[in-house]
Amino acid sequence: MGRVVGLFGVKGWVKVFSYTDPRQGILDYDHWLIERDGQWIETAVLDGKRQGKAVIAQLSGVDDRDAAAEWIDSDIAIPRDALPTLDEGSFYWSDLEGCTVATTGGKALGTVATVLETGANDVLVVKGEIERLIPFVMNDVIVSVDIDAKSIIADWDWE
Repeated sequence: MGRVVGLFGVKGWVKVFSYTDPRQGILDYDHWLIERDGQWIETAVLDGKRQGKAVIAQLSGVDDRDAAAEWIDSDIAIPRDALPTLDEGSFYWSDLEGCTVATTGGKALGTVATVLETGANDVLVVKGEIERLIPFVMNDVIVSVDIDAKSIIADWDWE
C-alpha cells in the first residue's frame, strides 16, 4: 500500500509514499502492517494528511525524530480483511501476481511477476521463456481471470 520514505518534523511523523489512488487513501486505514527487519508489525495510525506528493503520518509509539528514523525504507501493508470488497471483474494487483498466463490457444506464457500502472491501462509483467508485457484490458486482451485457480487466459500471441 505504501512505503515509509522519510521524516517530517521533529515530533516523530513519517513521510509516506502511498500507492493508493488517491494518495491519501492509505489514511483510510487506522492500522498498518509495517515491515521491519523481516517482520510485519501492526501499528496504529494516530493522524495523517496529504503533504505535496507524499502523505505524512503519526504512528503510535513514535514520538520523536530518532524513533521515526527507524521506520525509513519500510513497506506498508493493510490486513487483507480491511480492504474493501471489489466489484465483479475488478482485482487487487496482489491477486494477479503469481497467476499463470496462457493464450486462448493454450500456449503457456509464464507467470505474472508484477503489474505496472501506465496511465492508459495496467500492464501484466509475465515471466516465462521470455518476459512479456501484456495489457490488462478485460474482454479485449484478457479473456478470463480465475483467481481461485490462479489462472489468466489472454488473447495474446505476440512473441
